[in-house]
Amino acid sequence: MPESKKRAMRAISKPAAYGPDLDINGYSRSGEEGYRCPLTELPEDVVERSLEVGVTPREEERSATYFQIDHSVVFSAVREMFKGKVEVLSTAEALQKYDWFKDYWWRIVPVDADKYTALAELKWDQGYFIRILEGEKVTLPLQACLFISTDNLNQNVHNVIIAEPDSEIQMITGCTVHRNVNRGLHVGVSEFYIKEGAKLTFTMIHDWSPRFDTRPRTGALIEEDGTFICNYICLKPVKSLQTYPVAYCKGANSRARFNSIIYGSSDSYIDVGAKIVLQNEGSRGEIISRAVGKGESTIYARGMLVGERENTKAHLECRGLLLSDKASIYAAPELLAKTNGTELSHEAAIGKISEEEVCYLMARGFSREEAEALIIRGFMDVDILGLPEELKKRIEKMIETTTERAL
Repeated sequence: MPESKKRAMRAISKPAAYGPDLDINGYSRSGEEGYRCPLTELPEDVVERSLEVGVTPREEERSATYFQIDHSVVFSAVREMFKGKVEVLSTAEALQKYDWFKDYWWRIVPVDADKYTALAELKWDQGYFIRILEGEKVTLPLQACLFISTDNLNQNVHNVIIAEPDSEIQMITGCTVHRNVNRGLHVGVSEFYIKEGAKLTFTMIHDWSPRFDTRPRTGALIEEDGTFICNYICLKPVKSLQTYPVAYCKGANSRARFNSIIYGSSDSYIDVGAKIVLQNEGSRGEIISRAVGKGESTIYARGMLVGERENTKAHLECRGLLLSDKASIYAAPELLAKTNGTELSHEAAIGKISEEEVCYLMARGFSREEAEALIIRGFMDVDILGLPEELKKRIEKMIETTTERAL
């Protein structure tokens, strides 16, 4: 038995450090048997939901696409003009094709971190392998969709992304469920390898259902002069969501940045954090979060900066906006300096909508509802994400729709 499976078996009952402890045996392992088909032949209701998380059936708008429904890969392809620049496979295919791929498997995220990483090893349901070849600057975003169509399903994916030296790409991953899905559990392990001089901007958009649980587990290793930007967006209700990605700035002058925009509503429990470890001289990090709490939602906004070498610098910023007396937002910033030559800082602020700002806008002809919606949209600033214009506009529209429904 492989050592990874032995370690997973020992950890299968190990609770996570944060978030509600789930009974992982309370979900089904029988999903829809998918079949490969062109994106244009996907069912209309699947396309509709995928569009809501930034995944389009129009292949000409993307450099490559990976689409998985339940436990089956239904589409995986690179556009002709980008072949030889980027590679997209399922992780099952990659393990068969490349002997060296196993060196990237469970290297950053420990397989025995908790019961969810263990579950992803013992009940593994594929996931995507993406490699951007050395020196290639991919001009159109790559997209991936992890879709659940079966109620009460457990989906466990393990993704590996390698940005070879001096490569650059924008990635969009949308995770969502069919409208008939009420509950379930999604576990997503993602390991990012940013080689020397490479830059990867990764944007993940989640849209689950009010009784759904999700446990993403993410790690990134950034080499010399590499840049990793990770954006996370969740605007819809979810039963519980807990994630705490970690970026290791291993190389000199490496960069890592985590941005999150969270809208908690209903009785959602959302625990989102990030950790950046500065391990070499000249490395820099930034964590920025925007959290809006409505209804009876509970939001934890965590962040940790660790400075291990001289001439390193990082900043953490957390801002929360409460729209309900029954909602709660907890900000938990942490700084750990292990040397005199590191500079770490943080700022956190949580409050309600300013009545003065509302009155100012109302004096200029807006209704109270319109004024409050404008303030919320301004607070959830999409500009912090550094996105291409097309995706930026799409996310701005999502936020506009969310705030209109809320008020």
